[in-house]
Parts: sequence; C-alpha cells; structure tokens
Amino acid sequence: MIRFVGAGPGAVDLITVRGMKLIEKADVIIYAGSLVNPGLLEYAKKDPQICNSAYMTLEEVVSVMINADREGREVIRLHTGEPSIYGAVREQMDALDREGIAYESCPGVSACFGAAAGLNMEYTLPGISQTLIITRLEGRTEVPRKESLVGLAEHGASMAVYLSAGMTDRLSEELIKGGYAPDTPAAIVYKATWDDEKIVTGTVGNLHDMAQKEGITKTAVVIVGEAVKCSAPERSKLYDPAFSTQYRKASQNPEGNQI
Repeated sequence: MIRFVGAGPGAVDLITVRGMKLIEKADVIIYAGSLVNPGLLEYAKKDPQICNSAYMTLEEVVSVMINADREGREVIRLHTGEPSIYGAVREQMDALDREGIAYESCPGVSACFGAAAGLNMEYTLPGISQTLIITRLEGRTEVPRKESLVGLAEHGASMAVYLSAGMTDRLSEELIKGGYAPDTPAAIVYKATWDDEKIVTGTVGNLHDMAQKEGITKTAVVIVGEAVKCSAPERSKLYDPAFSTQYRKASQNPEGNQI
C-alpha cells in the first residue's frame, strides 16, 4: 500500500495525527525536500529509506514506490500542504494503477489556510465574500482558458494565488484588469507557519513593490480580497440571537420583538 500524505503548510505540528502516525510506521518515505519541512522526518522510526523527490523524476519516484511495495514495505509519499492542490499526485496514482498497486490518501492543511491563520482572517465574511478561489497565474504550465486570472477576478471573491510570487507585476496587472480595484487589500505570506514565516500586507496595486522590498520570489501564497482587512461589517446568522436554528429559538426582547 502506498500512502500519499499531506505534510501541512510547514510547521511540524500542523501535520494531521493520522499523517504523523503513518510516518512513524513507514519503511520508505519519499518527500518533497524543496517544500516539506525536514523536521517531519523526525517522526520516522529508526533508519527508514528516505528519498528526496526534489532530485527525482516522476519515473524515479514511481520506481521506488513499486519496488518497495513489491517487497512488502510501507511507503509514504509526503507532499507539502494538501496533496490534492498543486500536488501532482494524480500522475503518480495513474502510474500505480497501471501496475495494479493500491494506494490511499491522507489530507493535509494547505498553505492558504496557514496564511489565513497568520493573518487572523476569515475568507468568508457576510456581505463581503462567500467564496474562496484557489488558483495560480499561468506560467510554464498553462491554465484552462475559462480559468484565466482575469476571468476569475471578475467575481471579486476572496482569492488565494499559489505559485505566482515571482510574477507579482503581472499578477497585479491581471487582477486589476479583471475587476479588483488597485486599493483592494492584499497580503503576501511567505512560508506560512514556518519559523521564518513573513507576512506583508498592502494592496493589489502594490503587490510587486511589496514582494520586491521583502525579496520574496517563491514559496509564498498571495491573498487578495476585502476579507484581508479582517473586519466583519455584518454578523453571521449562526450566533445571531434573532435567528432560530435547529438547536435554539430566536430570542425576544421585553416588547415581544426579536432582537
């Protein structure tokens, strides 16, 4: 059995309990050394086989998986964040399918949620945004035409932009072209939840200046939208005393009107 495990955004204690226990039992760990905190390997038992996929091709990674599985060894494929988001896991799974090898996934905390924690923000504020768009700027890998950043920006929703910290000039340009005002709040979160995390706040219009000033060109997520301000102009209905739920009835003021 091959197990794809989300390592979380960076901090070693932000891996799931399930993921940690899987690492503890692994005979072989293939981890994305360019992104995964190596401190997570300290959860491993003594002397497992450890492979850094930063130096490997897809074929080499799959070969290690197949050989180890056929030898009856427990294999962990440790991916940064949440493997289903820009994790390039499906191509590995397809290769395993062709070999008839079983696998399963263990989810992880993605960088956009680590970034939100660092900003103490909520992406979904009543009256501001009820949608979070996770996307990236087109680079060497194309983006489907209907998912262009300009098109997605038309929604004005909260947005987490991955893999784009080195292109903040074009990122800013396309966000504004799509409909975000230049003064829309924005943040660049470098290495969210790591010990050397860096958070820079500003606006969509000065994203490039923010990145250049701090020397940020990679390993960062860009957060865009009014929700970055961390203020809630409207309260939610969830805890509103005037709103009935399955578990409580709406409160009444002394005059008998809902408050």
